[in-house]
Amino acid sequence: MPIQRHELTAFFDELLQPQGFPDYGPNGLQIEGSTTIERIAFAVSATVRSAEAAVAAGAQALVVHHGLFWRFHGARPLTGLFARRVFPLVRHGVNLYGYHLPLDAHLEVGNAAAIARRLGMAAWTPFGDYQGVATGVQGELPESWEAAGLQRRLETLLNHPVLLASPDPAAPIRTLGIITGGANGEWRQALAAGLDAYLTGEMSEHDWHESQEAGMHMFAGGHHATEQFGIQDLMARVQEALDVECLYLPCDNPA
Repeated sequence: MPIQRHELTAFFDELLQPQGFPDYGPNGLQIEGSTTIERIAFAVSATVRSAEAAVAAGAQALVVHHGLFWRFHGARPLTGLFARRVFPLVRHGVNLYGYHLPLDAHLEVGNAAAIARRLGMAAWTPFGDYQGVATGVQGELPESWEAAGLQRRLETLLNHPVLLASPDPAAPIRTLGIITGGANGEWRQALAAGLDAYLTGEMSEHDWHESQEAGMHMFAGGHHATEQFGIQDLMARVQEALDVECLYLPCDNPA
């Protein structure tokens, strides 16, 4: 059934509490479109592909984890690639919502929590510290798995190759910290917390060496792949709570 834009905005504000997060850009409504919303599209990132797909699907809103506006880009003219992302949404009255760290961190529909749930972890608590705010989760796996075995499980779950930096691939792992996406340097927080292993999306060359030399088992499963589930769980929550038609826009992104 149709809903009003202010209802959807209020729902996200209450669920995700975006005002409590220092972030790399604005969270919430990034492009204002139609006031009445009958169909909502969800995607990991606001790209030309997702914008055009949302328009083709007849959606009045597109909800993403990676929005269009970032502090590190600064002021940008509406030309070229950026215009190709913005104009389809504006021309067709599609509202764009972006939630970055609030969706990483949420203990129910967040990216890290979504992976913990799918790994069978029974309980998890906040993990990580970005300017005083936790952006991931930590907890116990349902049983001890060898590092190499967990690597294989993650590859199946994420449908993506997983890098493993490990002092011993046969060593048992029971506790895991998860911060999805580009948090490759945060394995140090997992080490400080006494965890056995750390999962994120990306791994730099020096982190591959330093993490295993420090005794940490570090997994990197792809930025996009580790952040595909939170937006889907958020979509399910919206469908359940607001009874509005929703669809997910997948993207075959190997990064």
